[in-house]
Amino acid sequence: EINFLCVLKKLRSKRLAPVLIKEITRRVNLQDIWQAAYTAGIVLPKPVASCRYWHRSLNPKKLIDVGFSALQPRMTMARTIKLYKLPAATATAGLRPMEPRDVPAVTQLLNSYLQQYKLTQHFTEDEVQHWFLPQEMVINTYIVDTSSHQQHQQQDGTSSSSATANGTSGSSSIVSMVSFYTLPSSILGHEEHKELKAAYMFYTVPGATPLQQLMSDALILAHNQGYDVFNALDLLENTSFLKDLKFGVGDGSLHYYLYNWRMSKAPLEPQQLGLILL
Repeated sequence: EINFLCVLKKLRSKRLAPVLIKEITRRVNLQDIWQAAYTAGIVLPKPVASCRYWHRSLNPKKLIDVGFSALQPRMTMARTIKLYKLPAATATAGLRPMEPRDVPAVTQLLNSYLQQYKLTQHFTEDEVQHWFLPQEMVINTYIVDTSSHQQHQQQDGTSSSSATANGTSGSSSIVSMVSFYTLPSSILGHEEHKELKAAYMFYTVPGATPLQQLMSDALILAHNQGYDVFNALDLLENTSFLKDLKFGVGDGSLHYYLYNWRMSKAPLEPQQLGLILL
């Protein structure tokens, strides 16, 4: 995956990007990789799908102070803060951070869910371990573990606890997952605030948990960890909760492209897309 393509500002518009793309393609081909999926904020010939960004304020006062968002007409700061206020604790029983022992179950859960989409990725266990295991300021992944909830309800709970801890059971007890990654931005020229901490929705599998409840919990977790805004694309099943959870549509779009692949019935609708590039 190519994360960034950057050219110094004074060297832009000099056709350097095609040179960089040609060189990275050559290096990737040496690894016997001949196809690719990539995204861009600009329209190139020809996108296979296009999505819109949606934003949910977690720290509205800071976002307004730094100019990320504006105070709406006939709204005071106090009313805006109250509008976006979140509960202090999550609602889903058994919600906990993902651990290394969860990798096989999460891989199975994720791949099974993504099969319904027209364009998606099939994850190996190594890829799930690399992309989803929590890392501070990189990726946060939470799973809903029904066995964990049951253990808390039991007063002795010793045998159930030991079986799950060594990973020999409990794989079927992981029924949902939610994840988001971190992309901070520097704030220039502001006396008080120096960084904007943004969370971006990654892959989420509702499973046995209502999607809106799961995403509400993700917002609470992000807010409690000091994030200022939560961003999401309108792909997967996201349109089912965006408005209800007070996301606002942004002015940015993300366009998906395929290299050396031909796809019938393109472009896809965002709801047919199950691919998120980190």
